[in-house]
Amino acid sequence: MTAPAPGLISVFSSPQELGASLAQLVAQRAACCLAGARARFALGLSGGSLVSMLARELPAAVAPAGPVSLARWTLGFCDERLVPFDHAESTYGLYRTHLLSRLPIPESQVITINPELPVEEAAEDYAKKLSQAFQGDSIPVFDLLILGVGPDGHTCSLFPDHPLLQVIPVDREEGTLSLLFAGRVLRGGAWGGGGASPSCPLLQRILEDKEENPLPAALVQPHTGKLCWFLDEAAARLLTVPFEKHSTL
Repeated sequence: MTAPAPGLISVFSSPQELGASLAQLVAQRAACCLAGARARFALGLSGGSLVSMLARELPAAVAPAGPVSLARWTLGFCDERLVPFDHAESTYGLYRTHLLSRLPIPESQVITINPELPVEEAAEDYAKKLSQAFQGDSIPVFDLLILGVGPDGHTCSLFPDHPLLQVIPVDREEGTLSLLFAGRVLRGGAWGGGGASPSCPLLQRILEDKEENPLPAALVQPHTGKLCWFLDEAAARLLTVPFEKHSTL
């Protein structure tokens, strides 16, 4: 399987500027979707450092729309640990503590796993919740999926040589590639300076190389939407493909 073209690449001078622009993107995409025929906005989020970035920037970005707008949001998670919500590695738990306490999305519209179930039952239960939230869609179609990239090129808990690329890590729930391909807009993000960030050579490999067996992050490509990358200068410094340089200052 050959990796698709990398999509639009936007580079920011710092993670702070990247975060501010990402929050504005979420706000703009939400406004567009709420004004559309479905009059709702479905957002899928990954965990990791994205949690603190969105917690810092997103509340202010969506504040002008008011709570009536947020009442029509649906929130899901692109990867999750099958652990109690108060566990340090619970994606939902981290968002509940750091973001959702300041972003009044109705609890009934936040799609979460049931951490008290065994992994296979939890996956079935989550699939049912997705079907209920996306009635009429054969595959749940998120209006915006924000994904991260791990230091080994994984995304959404889909690790290199994963069997869903074929065995699900036993304590994780993740979005499969078919769900990712269905998203209307996908944002991949990477920023330098952290131990959990992809190295510059790895990011260059994801975005520029045409490998026979590409890394999971290189396989993500929506069928009908668009794929965009948000990078900071530290993460993008080895890239030779065209990119857009941005500054929010």
